[in-house]
Amino acid sequence: MAQEDVFKKIVSHCKEYGFVFPSSEIYDGLAAVYDYGQNGVELKNNIKEYWWKSMVLLHENIVGIDSAIFMHPTIWKASGHVDAFNDPLIDNRDSKKRYRADVLIEDQIAKYDEKINKEIEKARKRFGDSFDEEKFRQTSQRVIEHQQKRDALHARYTEAMQGPNLEELKQIILDEGIVDPISGTKNWTDVRQFNLMFSTEVGSASDATSKIYLRPETAQGIFVNYLNVQKTGRMKIPFGIAQIGKAFRNEIVARQFIFRMREFEQMEMQFFVKPGTEMEWFEKWKQLRMKWHQALGFGAENYRFHDHEKLAFYANAATDIEFKMPFGFKEVEGIHSRTDHDLSQHEKFSGRSIKYFDPQTKESYTPYDIETSIGVDRMFLSVMCHSFCEEKLENGETRVVLKLPAALAPVKLAVLPLLKKDGLPEKAREIVDELKFHFNTHYDEKDTIGKRYRRQDAIGTPYCVTVDHDTLKDNTVTLRFRDTMEQERVNIADLRSIIEDKVSIASLLKKLQ
Repeated sequence: MAQEDVFKKIVSHCKEYGFVFPSSEIYDGLAAVYDYGQNGVELKNNIKEYWWKSMVLLHENIVGIDSAIFMHPTIWKASGHVDAFNDPLIDNRDSKKRYRADVLIEDQIAKYDEKINKEIEKARKRFGDSFDEEKFRQTSQRVIEHQQKRDALHARYTEAMQGPNLEELKQIILDEGIVDPISGTKNWTDVRQFNLMFSTEVGSASDATSKIYLRPETAQGIFVNYLNVQKTGRMKIPFGIAQIGKAFRNEIVARQFIFRMREFEQMEMQFFVKPGTEMEWFEKWKQLRMKWHQALGFGAENYRFHDHEKLAFYANAATDIEFKMPFGFKEVEGIHSRTDHDLSQHEKFSGRSIKYFDPQTKESYTPYDIETSIGVDRMFLSVMCHSFCEEKLENGETRVVLKLPAALAPVKLAVLPLLKKDGLPEKAREIVDELKFHFNTHYDEKDTIGKRYRRQDAIGTPYCVTVDHDTLKDNTVTLRFRDTMEQERVNIADLRSIIEDKVSIASLLKKLQ
């Protein structure tokens, strides 16, 4: 099945089983805004708990804060967002639709990659086990031609984005024959810059209001509180500040479901270090963050580092952790060495000294900063994409199962009475009431036992317990395992010890030690 079709099934599954809904759907929705349903919010909260504890629980020198969404407007002047937080936009005169010029070109690059991959897959089927992909890439004339065109376009695009050179971006679109997907024409306007920040006004009287912004990132809330945290927490360099919070960007091209939205959530940690040690810490945090992702068990082959070809003017190193989505490798986390730019800018614009005094060396300096920034929504999507599975069973049926890491699953255990009579529901309720204090336990009595198993498979519940007539005699139940569908008879008294450690966030954190 084409990966595009797989992704459509995942999006549909998210709605059908209470993970993600289009926001304001009864009013025909709001573009690029989504709500998390009853199962989605549990999965999302588990992802956030895994990240938060991996930062503040496992590191004595990292603490957390929760800064406000509304901030003084000068903060965004100091950070550069007012003047430079822009996307290059282009309109099609026929469809009246607006697009990001860089995304149109990146999609064109992806088309060359897709052509290359199709040639490789055809050859792989033709030659079987004897297929040598590396040799084929070097000798296939079609692959070589596609690769040359792809590399030339990529080099030209990279250079155009340095300025950015808006005229050159438009020329690339024209030269590549990129057409509007709606009108099918090349009737493009010039490329121009568009600021991504949402603005609003604060103040009760119309003549006394002032313009403020919804924050486009959570990092600045950490920077402006850096000295407060350092002093009140008596923190010594190196130390970090972690935060989870909402951010807002007026994305013109919001696409691929929850991958790019206008309202989203970030998990960011800023790690403050002594100047001169930043590259050592940059490399360390690269490895720590990759280990955090791989601890979920999705396979190392599905992750890769992508070093930035174009660094922000204030950074001296930057890389992304990319995950293999159905629509290709995409960024889920960024690790950046931001030098002392942010703190220096806020010191300059506020007029207040926020330097760190080192009690050992008796010197004051502005710390350098290593940032790790991960999108909660993108992380959620990567977990859903990897976990979604359609399996052919021996009886010819197909089951849809979410093979979520047990610690992230919305529901850890479902307790199912075989029948809705003979005292079985009451016994099942007893089990739920005993275990619900330790992990998320649900009771389900509707439909046949087979349909209930399928429903729990579809939301990713790792364990199901069936209460039958023998349970009333010997206090044993049938414990079913989601991934294998194997069943075993166990004592009710043993359920907590069998399940609890496997479904706890601690089971993931222990892999990071």
